[in-house]
Amino acid sequence: MDISLKGKKALVGGSSGGIGKAIARQLAESGASVTLMSRSKDKMISIIENLPTNLGQEHQYLVVDFKDYQAYKVIILNYFKKNTIDILINNTQGPEAGGALEKNVDDYQTAFDLLFKSVVLTTEFALKHMRQQGWGRIVNLASISVKEPLNYLALSNSIRAAVVAWAKSLSIDVAQDGITVNNVLTGYFDTERIAQLNAKKAEKLGVTASEVRSIMENNVPTKRIGKPEEYAYLVTFLASEKAAYITGTNIPIDGGLLKSM
Repeated sequence: MDISLKGKKALVGGSSGGIGKAIARQLAESGASVTLMSRSKDKMISIIENLPTNLGQEHQYLVVDFKDYQAYKVIILNYFKKNTIDILINNTQGPEAGGALEKNVDDYQTAFDLLFKSVVLTTEFALKHMRQQGWGRIVNLASISVKEPLNYLALSNSIRAAVVAWAKSLSIDVAQDGITVNNVLTGYFDTERIAQLNAKKAEKLGVTASEVRSIMENNVPTKRIGKPEEYAYLVTFLASEKAAYITGTNIPIDGGLLKSM
């Protein structure tokens, strides 16, 4: 991509695999110094060893578990005592799949801590420097299910919709500070997460996972599942100067194809 992020510093959640990893790599290839966040220390070390540093990038990692909000709060607070960032990619692992009748109020509280509180907290810390310098980019990785809820993802549907509404409110408040806030509504991409969800759906329907995937592919206009690097191209654009006028938007992306909003 012809995008320069040289001199920018980015924090990328859930970046030891899948879409998060692809985003971290593309940001680094565009010149940004990247801090990875995930539970897997070994994977992050391996990724950092292969990220480009030809433009003076300095990469690091944070071992975090977004499911443990109190522990995460301490780690991220200590990180921001020593670091500032220009680009924040809010991305966590998803909550357990299941329908509304399978979940109780405690499940929703756990999902709220995972998907909402961690995002708001990290953004709060990141905004201080962004507002002082008059520039920043915040991209929240959400789900297409906030537009059309999937009945087997009751927790994700509910809490991600709250994140999207919060982000729209925030985008208005910080736009004059040179900060953009956008949501990417993730569709079908070839990741471990989608494989796990397909397996659960297949079990529920009494079919094979390959049959579920085939149906999924047929529902995508391009007739294929998207590649993580395609997703990363979009996020890198949103993190750049080129997207200065785009804020407060929900951008659905599915199978490598940007959908009409």
